[in-house]
Amino acid sequence: MTKTEFLEIFSKRYDELQSLNKLDNFYDYEKEINNIMRTLSKEILEKNLGVVPPHPPKKPYSPPGETS
Repeated sequence: MTKTEFLEIFSKRYDELQSLNKLDNFYDYEKEINNIMRTLSKEILEKNLGVVPPHPPKKPYSPPGETS
């Protein structure tokens, strides 16, 4: 990802981040900034690594000593 691509992604969320200044309590501010940053992080991750699958397959659990 280039700096330009990163700034483009971030600029899409800039207005949302600025609107947080209108909130009058810390709980709502924290809740909304977490949502925005989670979305921003996901977009950056997907830009760098590709689309993230919703639920990656998990390895089946087998207790120690058992063979399958």
